[in-house]
Amino acid sequence: MLDLHTHSLLSDGGLLPSELARRLDVLDYRFLAITDHVGPENLERVVREIGLAAQELNRHLGLTLIPGVELTHVPPALISPLARRARELGAAWVVVHGETVVEPVAAGTNQAALEADPPVDLLAHPGLLTPEQ
Repeated sequence: MLDLHTHSLLSDGGLLPSELARRLDVLDYRFLAITDHVGPENLERVVREIGLAAQELNRHLGLTLIPGVELTHVPPALISPLARRARELGAAWVVVHGETVVEPVAAGTNQAALEADPPVDLLAHPGLLTPEQ
């Protein structure tokens, strides 16, 4: 099993990255991406902390912890630069929180994620995709 979109207490999850990884390791998950919500203000801290957890835990657990981020509530024009910066800092999995009727994510976020350079890995919650997208 795998989960490529989870959150720790570094954003709105309830567990430390190490505790989340251990709980899923016990459930025989093989891969876990921790993709906490980030913007320009916390990108470096979150990538650094999840990367440290992955570096330490991957030597001792049965699963592979993948350091990642979820770009959330950022202006569409910042998606590519922030995805690039996340990769430079060591994020191996980049998610963009898409446009939905529940979250007030900026219009144009879905399209910016689809056109991102470098490409993002996952467009999550894309409730407002057009047929062309």
